[in-house]
Amino acid sequence: MMSYIARRLLILPVILFGVSLLVFSMLMLIGPYKRLSTYIKSPAELKTANLDTLVDKYGLNDPFYVQYSRWIKGVLQGDFGWSETAGQPVSKAILSRFPATLELALLALIPVIMGGINLGVFSAVHHNDPWDHITRVFSIVGWSIPTFVFGLVVLMIFYGVLGWFPPGRLSVWAEDIIRSGEFIQYTHLNVIDGLLNGNLRVVGDALRHLIAPVISISILWWAYILRITRSSMLETLRKDYIRTARSKGVKEKLVIKKHARKNALIPVVTVAGFMVLGLLGGLVITETIFGYQGLGKFFASAASQLDYAAVLGLALYFGFLLIIINLCVDVSYAIIDPRIRLE
Repeated sequence: MMSYIARRLLILPVILFGVSLLVFSMLMLIGPYKRLSTYIKSPAELKTANLDTLVDKYGLNDPFYVQYSRWIKGVLQGDFGWSETAGQPVSKAILSRFPATLELALLALIPVIMGGINLGVFSAVHHNDPWDHITRVFSIVGWSIPTFVFGLVVLMIFYGVLGWFPPGRLSVWAEDIIRSGEFIQYTHLNVIDGLLNGNLRVVGDALRHLIAPVISISILWWAYILRITRSSMLETLRKDYIRTARSKGVKEKLVIKKHARKNALIPVVTVAGFMVLGLLGGLVITETIFGYQGLGKFFASAASQLDYAAVLGLALYFGFLLIIINLCVDVSYAIIDPRIRLE
């Protein structure tokens, strides 16, 4: 197992190098004056210095390999340039918004994965029963509804009509409490920090703002994971070793839990990996609809304002995230099916 993980880890530097080259090549497609934002540390430089002077200062007319070595050195030091959209360095803008996206992702992941897998297994075990037809209809409808449409419906019903779950991340009074000197932000995750500070009002308000976007995300991914799990489970239940286990008199519950479900999880893990990538990368549509200040909303604002430094910084973050999640998925494959380690 450890040798399998070690082999995967040895490939990571090569992949990271390729991702950085790809991102830098995208950066080189724009002119040197527009590239200045990815090098300056403060907007005051643009106001006090001549643009041609800054181009020469940062060597933006140098050969490709010289510029790349200078740029990657800055990236390794956490210098991604200045974001006009956020009004701060790109690295700080990403770090300040990451907790919001992480909190939303964590709250959505557990019910989506557990609910989708269990419903998919239940549907496959009760194949062609009334419950199977109900779950299939649910999955088809849930997967067919566009995210922005369902998000707007959730916002209209739960906030516009019922007034239960408002948009944003916190109410004004809760933000005042968090910014006060008495409230300690251990993790910058409002729910966890509220619990650690013993302030249940902040916890309740944070959850109240999270429920609507979580519902909007969950329906789509529940439906997709349910469909993948059901299809994989039905295929697994037709395997010879399942028939053999049943013919030996093994109890049906044991056949499902020990033999079938575990072997049906390989495609589910793949889908779950992409889901985690999408959640941690920021959900542009969901965060924009609910006014949730996470990475998705930041990316949408940066792209609309042609904030090159922020877009490229987020591209690097997303590429790094993709590599790490793929590694986790590969390791999960090896845990679920030990034969994969030997291939």
